[in-house]
Amino acid sequence: MGQISLTQVTKSFGATEVIPPLDLEINDGEFVVFVGPSGCGKSTLLRLIAGLEDVSSGAIRIDGINATQLPPARRGLAMVFQSYALYPHMSVRKNIAFPLKMAGLPEDERNRKVEAAAKVLNLTPYLERKPGQLSGGQRQRVAIGRAIVREPKAFLFDEPLSNLDAALRVNMRLEISELHQSLKTTMVYVTHDQVEAMTMADKIVVLQAGRIEQVGSPLDLYRAPANQFVAGFIGSPRMNFLTGPDAVAVGAATIGVRPEHLSLSTTEGRWKGRVGVAEHLGSDTFLHVHIDTGNSMTVRLTGEAALKAGDTVYLSADPQRIHRFNANGLAIA
Repeated sequence: MGQISLTQVTKSFGATEVIPPLDLEINDGEFVVFVGPSGCGKSTLLRLIAGLEDVSSGAIRIDGINATQLPPARRGLAMVFQSYALYPHMSVRKNIAFPLKMAGLPEDERNRKVEAAAKVLNLTPYLERKPGQLSGGQRQRVAIGRAIVREPKAFLFDEPLSNLDAALRVNMRLEISELHQSLKTTMVYVTHDQVEAMTMADKIVVLQAGRIEQVGSPLDLYRAPANQFVAGFIGSPRMNFLTGPDAVAVGAATIGVRPEHLSLSTTEGRWKGRVGVAEHLGSDTFLHVHIDTGNSMTVRLTGEAALKAGDTVYLSADPQRIHRFNANGLAIA
């Protein structure tokens, strides 16, 4: 079991409240991602769940038991940090086995659990190596292995891929997702990378200034963002926002259109503009267009488009794909 419930949880540092009253339900077996810009409170919230920070008020329940005052070791959770936190003088085997040794498990049982975790994480050939002999991705797998052997109620990941290069990030993202499918254990994952959130999560929690802006599946947030902040944060490239006459024409303070929901013509369309920058990526072409009404838009085209800076283009969008927001930034149904 790994059901986690937060009820009116707050966190203050002195007179500064960094987490206003917050409610959240994390169901058993879910992969939940906390996402938001730097300073939004996502790591603080994770540390409150782990017990590494004290709750100022409210309650945290794990499988129905009030864990608000329990020390981290008694919460049944395992945390994986951004810095791998491995012992450099110990072998991979001893690093993974360390929490089991501290718990007093016999050596044969420790070895059995370590070898089972190593098999899941493709670390078997490296068990006798030291961390310094491993790549960044392998070290992160060792840190995850150390968490797996504890058989926790839930795994807590605090930006575990931040220290890896782009290619390794993609590989580790897939490995953690496959691990979740294999173990079926609750995972709570913190990242500032909305691509990680979209590709890994069952449920995304979007945070800003310690407040939950929206909770939902990746596609829920993509298709029906609750407000302009969520609309701009979820999706890559980010949503285009237009104000002034373009928005007033459809009865909104601001309208939003995703780059992939725009169509392009060289002869006619809703918006006329000039290409400022053309980014040719092979599989996609991103055009950054300055439109005549004074707004700018990014359009995503599939494949290679024979367009360049200075070309005149016309952009259109399906009215059903246009998001409308009021003066407070809230979505208009």
